[in-house]
Amino acid sequence: MIGIDTSVVTIALPDIGRETGLSTGGLAWVFNAYMIAFGGLLLLGGRAGDVFGRRRVFVGGIAAFTLASLLGGCAPGGGALVAARAFQGLAAAFCAPSGMALIAALFDGPARVRALSLFSAVTGVGGALGMVLGGVLTEAASWRWVFFVNVPVGAVLAVLAARVLAETPRRPGRFDAAGALGSVAGMTALVYLFIRAGDAGWSDARVAVAAAAAVLALGAFVLVERRAAQPVVPLGLFRDRNRTAAYLVQFLLIAGLFGGNFFLTQYLQDTLGYGPLRAGAAFLPIVLAQFAVVRTVPRLLPRLGAKPLVAAGSLLVAAGFAWLALLPDHAGYATGLLVPFALIGGGAGMSVMPLNAEILARVEPTEAGAASGVSQAMLWSGGAVGSAVVVTAQSGGATAVFTVAAGFAAAALLMVAAVLRRAAA
Repeated sequence: MIGIDTSVVTIALPDIGRETGLSTGGLAWVFNAYMIAFGGLLLLGGRAGDVFGRRRVFVGGIAAFTLASLLGGCAPGGGALVAARAFQGLAAAFCAPSGMALIAALFDGPARVRALSLFSAVTGVGGALGMVLGGVLTEAASWRWVFFVNVPVGAVLAVLAARVLAETPRRPGRFDAAGALGSVAGMTALVYLFIRAGDAGWSDARVAVAAAAAVLALGAFVLVERRAAQPVVPLGLFRDRNRTAAYLVQFLLIAGLFGGNFFLTQYLQDTLGYGPLRAGAAFLPIVLAQFAVVRTVPRLLPRLGAKPLVAAGSLLVAAGFAWLALLPDHAGYATGLLVPFALIGGGAGMSVMPLNAEILARVEPTEAGAASGVSQAMLWSGGAVGSAVVVTAQSGGATAVFTVAAGFAAAALLMVAAVLRRAAA
């Protein structure tokens, strides 16, 4: 549900603009408000689960997300819709890392590998599936249903999670308020920096102000965390070389995937002339290839380890976007787009789950929420960076955009080769 909502609105934006009267800049904030609130609060949301109980935070986040979706669907105008999207992002920042941390807490051994496989599948597929669902709902009903569809799902999830999931032990002690403030300020400024750069260019004065604010806030955050008794992000998480490498690879790979897919929604509709439903359906090969590959990864991971799987997945994603960069502007779907779409989906499916497994391997149970929060922060800040760079590259056309996306995936491959160690099976 969270993954879908990062992209489901994209295809509905033209209809939203016509009904609410939002300008092009205003429509951008329907997307940006969600990403800024989500990215800005992820580190805090991850630690909140460790301190207050992960099931409690998870269920509360789902309930808030469901309410925000209802408010978004009922929004009488553009301002109310943007506010509802920010509320959605806030709620998502608390339930997303707690969901991943609950898997680390409630499962072990082969069961954890299978659970992480399913978690990675739905997380990775969510963005692409959002394109499909957005097209179907917008064309068959109304843009408001891209929000209303969350309400029954969220209501069932909140009830079942409270009944089925076991609560994890709470970590007693004082909450790191200074660290929480620093993380929110720093991550919010960082995500805004890249979104603003994508809209207004890197020479814009607000980009410079946001960059300075991000550096100051995140620098202060690191200083506070070094001294805090119970930090929001224990800096010891980064002493594990493989975990740090996995974070960086995740950032680079998601930047390429998110940026490339974000542009593809415009390319399919504006360049190839697809309607919302057809554009959404065009993403099905990415979804199906990802699900197909994810089913085999849990069997391969114990034998091969994460490094060869992530390397192969990054290579497939880079090859898929490089293929798209070489196509003519009006390439046919079956002859031009189908194979690279399958490569991109298969590569994502091969990479995401092993990266999550490396991030949670050898982590202390009391720090699983923080480790998951950093993972989600890397994922969604990578998405913001990829989108901003892609928007900047759009002046060079589709070839430039897909080359940039391929470059991000190639950089992830180099990081895997240079830094990620091949752990014992």
